[in-house]
Amino acid sequence: MVTVAQVKSDEEVIAIMDIAESQIEALGFTEHSVRHSTLVSKWAGEILEKIGAEPRRVELARIAGYLHDIGNSVNREDHAQSGALLAYQILTRMGMGYREAAEVMMAIGNHDENQGLPVSDITAALIIADKADVHKSRVRTNTTRMSMNNLNIHDRVNLAAERSRVVVEEQAGEILLEITIDTSLCPVMDYFEIYFKRMQLCRRAADFLGMRFGLIINDSRLL
Repeated sequence: MVTVAQVKSDEEVIAIMDIAESQIEALGFTEHSVRHSTLVSKWAGEILEKIGAEPRRVELARIAGYLHDIGNSVNREDHAQSGALLAYQILTRMGMGYREAAEVMMAIGNHDENQGLPVSDITAALIIADKADVHKSRVRTNTTRMSMNNLNIHDRVNLAAERSRVVVEEQAGEILLEITIDTSLCPVMDYFEIYFKRMQLCRRAADFLGMRFGLIINDSRLL
């Protein structure tokens, strides 16, 4: 069976992810490289593992998490859909069964907040893991030299985010996103301005998994 370790070492995957990040960088977006993909892969797998999913579902979530942004190699617009088709072709070429590859394809195709919906456990875990990654390391090095007033809101929020993590509280039936934001760099309201729709999708994803979604910023529960 195809594993996430095999996917990470595949030459085609490495090349496509490198091209995807070069396009994202050229467009001026925050980092979507191996760092982001590795973290999303880890969190997606942990979410399913902690709610008791079968080991193979956990591994498929990890694979979906790692490949979810490869569509950025085609275009940022509709990257979820193009990435889903790319992932299916790559995984079947690697020997993954059609059903499993289709599960990963469906998850990737639904991870974006503009068109996505939690239609499977893998999809739901991917959505939450992807939207949870807000952190100052995602801001380009040359961007950090600019004044905060000149940064776009995505850069300001990420630069102010000192820590973010996903916590699954099995007994309480909750999936929590915990974030620490330096409010001297940007107000918490800026986070909600760009992430509110994403948090709504995370809530729906947690509901699909039979859990509640919670958002904690600077030790204060907001959702």
